[in-house]
Parts: sequence; structure tokens; C-alpha cells
Amino acid sequence: MTDRVSSKHSASKIINLIETKKENFWSREREKRPVLIFHEAAKRVPAYKDFLKKHKVNPSKIKTLHDFKQVPIIDKKNYLRKYPLEKLCWDGTLKKQLVFTATSGSTGEPFYFPRGRQLDWEYSIISELFLKNSSYKEEPILIIVCLGMGVWIAGVLNYQAFKIAAENGKHGVSILTPGINKGEILKAIRLLSPNFKQTILLGYPPFLKDVIEDALSSGIDVKKLNIRFLSGAEAFTEKFRDQLVKEAGIRSPYLDTLNVYGTADIGSMAWETPISILIRRLAVKRTKFFESIFSQINKTPTLAQYNPLFINFEAVNEDIILTGNSSIPLIRYSVGDHGGVLSFGDITSKAEKCNLDLKEEARKVGIEKSIYKLPFVYVYERKDLSATLYGLQIYPEIIKEALLDEPHGKFLTGKFSMLTKFDKKNNQYLEINLELRKNAQYSKKLKEQTLRHVVLNLRSKISEFRELHDYLKKRALPQLVFWPYEHSLHFNPSSKQKWVKKENKK
Repeated sequence: MTDRVSSKHSASKIINLIETKKENFWSREREKRPVLIFHEAAKRVPAYKDFLKKHKVNPSKIKTLHDFKQVPIIDKKNYLRKYPLEKLCWDGTLKKQLVFTATSGSTGEPFYFPRGRQLDWEYSIISELFLKNSSYKEEPILIIVCLGMGVWIAGVLNYQAFKIAAENGKHGVSILTPGINKGEILKAIRLLSPNFKQTILLGYPPFLKDVIEDALSSGIDVKKLNIRFLSGAEAFTEKFRDQLVKEAGIRSPYLDTLNVYGTADIGSMAWETPISILIRRLAVKRTKFFESIFSQINKTPTLAQYNPLFINFEAVNEDIILTGNSSIPLIRYSVGDHGGVLSFGDITSKAEKCNLDLKEEARKVGIEKSIYKLPFVYVYERKDLSATLYGLQIYPEIIKEALLDEPHGKFLTGKFSMLTKFDKKNNQYLEINLELRKNAQYSKKLKEQTLRHVVLNLRSKISEFRELHDYLKKRALPQLVFWPYEHSLHFNPSSKQKWVKKENKK
């Protein structure tokens, strides 16, 4: 169960299992794997052994998946931050080859997660499937990693995974890693991409949109480059996908776009597949089907499939709970996301009740050979209440701190409500609604001063925002909206203040 570097043969075997195995195979793995990793961790991870002892759990009594679901849930607060780092690892040691990545630290101190090559290899399976499923069969392929390449996981993990996938699958793949330096990305698209038959851009969805629009405005004919997208860090709407597809001239939204559900905690956990994208697009157009899958929510969640050989999910009161193996094994771990889990049979049954034949719908859009019987996880908001901006998590505490500075207290109550919004061109921005004190007047100078303090605090608290602001300049700035005292839209005195709101948009 410890980190293990898998062979080229085993990579091919895993892909073959994904492409050929029926649902009952994956159902058995969903029942078996979590219990196996639990017992291994109970024996070999000092911190987990102590955690179980403190919670009076006898590992020998955990024999079935039903038993396993009675095991206490862990999270950063009650587990990861309670023990020394080495005690959280297999065999209680850091004496192994590791790569560290960090959470952003926007809820407090960052947590540094170690990983071996296993997580890179697991993600390479997703990467190789994406390379294989392209509607553009010609090679060579250029991959441009438009993700932060610092201490965060996304950029480095994608680089490693695609490098492994290229070697395993013998694809003609070249990789460039400009990070979020848009100037370098645009240079590469203009000067390097024309030498390749395909260009795959990896990045946060709103940033990829910016890249394409800037390329078009600078006169680059991106439609000749056979662009494909692989994104992560946040959900986006099908309308957003359609706009990207149209602007970049993408041939198939099902085969040439992919959004990954991942985390610094344990890497890339689940991914959009051609059939999951089709299901989501069908659900958006059919209210009954949408509600049967996701219930009545006001935002379209990411719908992804996952490989039970690598990771497993539960939904406990709509909280996503995962069990997976890395240098720090996570057993019934609350990742802080909100959503649900469905089997492939659950989805097909719901489709049939809505008079939908998924096989026929897949045939219509040319993906009938890309139907995997893997289980699904959907994620539609974070439980810990944050707004997102270009993949970054923005937490209320950071804004609260900024508003404590003088002279804001003379004019503002300190209450606010923030949300992620999109303008008419689908450009993403952060809106912060602030409450004025009673009868207060707010001048242009003080408005500019407030924005400056908010931005300074965001830069000091969130390293990714600092890098994003350095490159995007004004595009990364929040939009401040000032409201009269106790305005009912955001500051109803009869209810608890909602620091974060979700935009009603599908």
C-alpha cells in the first residue's frame, strides 16, 4: 500500500480495465479497497494508529464496508495538524524520495503534503486517456502548462503526469512550462504551436479563456492549431465550455476538453470523461434529469468519474469524504467539498426514467467508444465557504482583516458579501459588496483606498493571488460595490450575515 512506482505494463493494464470492465467489477473494488487501506494504515501509520486508539476503534472489528463507514472521519483540524508530519506517513518516516506541495494557506498556515511518484503515475493514466481520446489523431503534440509552477501541486503534477504518459504511450509529446506568465504563453502559441499538429493548454478555466481571447486579439489564428483544453481547480458552466470551444475552434467538447477534480491533499482524484460531459450537458437542458442527479441546486456542479483502484468517495450529509493512498494515507478524510456520489448504474437508471438512452446519445456525438463504467462524484461548492477567482480560494477572513484598517471603520460597518461573477463576455471577477455606516458618504478617494487595502491583504495572505495579480494586473482586482446601511439585498439585519454568496447561474 505504500508509494510504488508502477511499470509501463501496469499502466496499460489499468487503461484496459477502465475501457473494458463492467460496473460490477468497479462496485467490488469500491467495497474492497477502502477496507484494505484502512487495515494497512492502522498497522503502519503511527498517527492513525493513535487516532483510532483515542477514538476507541478496534481495527480487527472493521471487516466490511458497512463497518468501515462507522470509522471516525478525519480532517486537517482533528488529524493532520494534531501530529508531527513524519508520524502521518507510512512507517512514521520521511526517509524516502518525496515531492512537497502546499495548500494556499488562505485559511491559516499552509499544510505541506508529501507525495512519491505514485500520485504522478496515477494521474498519468488520466493524461494518457486524454491523449488517446483526442478527436485530432495527428501528432506531434505540444503541451503548454499554464498553471502555477511554484509550491502548488497543479503545475508540477501535470508536468510529471504528461511526461510519464508520453513515455508509457509512446506519444510524440513535447512540454513547455511557462506557468501563468501570459506573455510567455502567447509567444509559445504564436511561435511554437504551428510546428505541432495539436496544442493542449493546461490551466484554470477563466485563465485559459483569457489566453485564447488575448491570442485572438493579437492576431493569432488559434483555429489552425487544433487546440485542446485540460483544466482544474473549479467548476464552470456548459455555456462557458461552449464559448471556449467556439473561440478556439475546438472540434469536440467531449473529447477535447476535460476538467479535473483534484486537491493538494492527494492529487487528481477524479476527472471529466466524454460520457460525464455528455450527461452534464444533457442535464443542463433537461430540468427533470438535472434534479434527479444533483437535486435542486442553483449551480451546475463538476461531474467526474473516478478509479476505485486509486481512490474512493462517500457522501456524508452531502460532504465529500475520500479514502486514498499517498505518502500520507487519508482514511475517511473530509476534503471540505460539498456534493454526492453515484454509481454508473445510478446514472443510467435516472436517465432511463427521464426517457434518455445514454448509449444512443453517446452515439449521436461520436463517443460511443468512450463510455467507462466507473462511478461518479459531483462537486458543487465548498463547505468552508469561499469564493473562487481563477482557481484560487478567497476566504472572508482576509477581507475582514483589510477592512479593519483606518479609515474604513469610520465609513464601513465591516460587513460584506462576496461572490464570484461573470460579465457578459464570461470573464470572471470577484465582487465584494460592502455595507456603509448609517448616513455615511463614501468618496472616490476612500473607495480607491479601500480597494488598495483589500488587494494588499490578498497579496500578503495568498501567494497564488500575488502571482496572479503580477501578471493580470487590473483583471485580477475585485470590484467593490457600496450599499446603504442595512440594505435588504446583502445586509438584512434580521438574518445572519452571509459573507459568501453563490451566483445563481447554470
